[in-house]
Amino acid sequence: MKSKNILLLLSSLLMLVIVYSCNDIGQQDNSATLTNDSASVRTAAMPCDETTLQKNLAVFDRLDYEVFSGQKWTELHESHGENIVVYWPDGRTTTGLEPHIADLKMMFTYAPDTRIKQHPVKFGKSTGEWTCVTGFMEGTFTKPMVKDGKTIAPTGKAFKLPMCTVGHWSNGVMTEEYLYFDNKSYMEQMGIMN
Repeated sequence: MKSKNILLLLSSLLMLVIVYSCNDIGQQDNSATLTNDSASVRTAAMPCDETTLQKNLAVFDRLDYEVFSGQKWTELHESHGENIVVYWPDGRTTTGLEPHIADLKMMFTYAPDTRIKQHPVKFGKSTGEWTCVTGFMEGTFTKPMVKDGKTIAPTGKAFKLPMCTVGHWSNGVMTEEYLYFDNKSYMEQMGIMN
């Protein structure tokens, strides 16, 4: 229940960003002026581009439903930039496509049926620069997990937990990916932690 509340909060916050990103649509002067004591800066507001947003969300669907769930690592470059920075739920950060693929492969060594098959909530900034999807990561702990040089025997227990991924896009691929899921719940559901 706690994970669902966090997911709802994250989704709500990003939705506010989206709503305010298109607030100048239909107005003739689509720009803003910022002034302080020493200078005046004029910046153009970014126009809404639903085509880019819809394309990025469609790529995200394929990423989770086919590439991640199907372990098609040679296709990950279609959604991830070569120097992608990935922010993991445990607080660590990786840089580069190859380290990210290595981390993803590791998840399948102990739960080969890991999958994400739905995005009940998905949206993004009107320009397509930012996207957010929620879903459920499912699988079963059926193979030994090797962690810190120790082997943890499989429990045969299934897991299903809410997840959220926020992506920052440039030139059709993500340059940053923020992954959110409850690690403690993940370990508890697999029977590794109490």
